[in-house]
Parts: sequence; structure tokens; C-alpha cells
Amino acid sequence: MTARTHDLFAFASLITVASYYPPLALNITTLIVSLVGNVIGALLPDIDQASNRLWDLLPGGDYLGKVLKGLFLSHRTISHSLIGVFLLSKILAWLTPKILNPSLIDVSMVNWAIMIGYVSHLIADAFTEEGLPLFFPFKIKVGFPPIASWRIKTGKWFEEFVVFPAIVLYIFWFVINHQEKILQVIRLAVQ
Repeated sequence: MTARTHDLFAFASLITVASYYPPLALNITTLIVSLVGNVIGALLPDIDQASNRLWDLLPGGDYLGKVLKGLFLSHRTISHSLIGVFLLSKILAWLTPKILNPSLIDVSMVNWAIMIGYVSHLIADAFTEEGLPLFFPFKIKVGFPPIASWRIKTGKWFEEFVVFPAIVLYIFWFVINHQEKILQVIRLAVQ
């Protein structure tokens, strides 16, 4: 999937989870940081590519991306596996309280938003021809449907004209049908 499809799918996943499991407390700062974190989470699995949009946000990111690319072995290895999910959750638990002010921002909520973005990326990639090495280091690739030729080709017409618009329609449908729950979360943030 392309970065914009991952971003949109992550947002759709976030509003879905937030509607069914609304936070008990929320402030506007946490909401904004969580939305940004969700996008970052959606792009993190592809950090193993020097062309990832996240590298563009860092000074010298293009160079850094090329240098660090070797740490990830190759595209769709550890960062697209259950080990990657586990490692990211541990890294976030350690890192986010150090870079975010826990007295202003609910760090656990931000971590959840990042993880929702990350897992949504893996779910979306499971529908691509390449599949996922979910059980890395084992070379078994998981994908849906099981026959690779029936899956989506990244960046091709089906993703562009069917998948992406379907996610947009889902978001509109979901917001219309769950607007009271979504407004409740927004009201909680702006109080």
C-alpha cells in the first residue's frame, strides 16, 4: 500500500477504536499528539526503506535512512512482524514519557494511537501481493486471500480507485453512523 492509503486506513482504525473504546479523560493536546502519532505509527513499519516519508521529516533524514536501512535486513522483515509489534510497544513505553510531558499529555493514549497506526499498516499490507513475514525470522509470508495473485498490487489501479475510495467512504459512513460517540470524544477533549 502507498503511504497515503496507510495514513487514511490508520485514521479510520483510530476513530473506530476510539468510538468503541472511548477514553475516560482526554485533553486537546493529547488528541492532537495522538492524531500525529497515529500517522507516524502508520508509516513506521516502512522505516526500513530509505524513501519513507518519516525520513523526510528529519534533518539529514535521506542520508540517515540510507545508512540505517541495513539494520532492518530488507523491506518487510522485522518491522512487519509480530516481533516488530512487540519491540515497538516496549520502545514506546520507554521513549514517549521521555520526549512528551506526561503532566500535559496522556502518554499511554498516544502510545495506543501509534500502535493502532502501526497494526493498521500491517493489516493493510496483508492484503498486498507481497504479504507479511508476520512470524519473522521464519520466511513464511501471510496474506489475505491466501492466493497471492488475488491480492492488491501496491500503488496500482485497484488500490487507487477501489481501496482508497472505499476507506474514504467507510470513514464518512462511520462518522455519520457513530457521530454521537465521536462528538462525545471531541467534547471531552475541548472541555
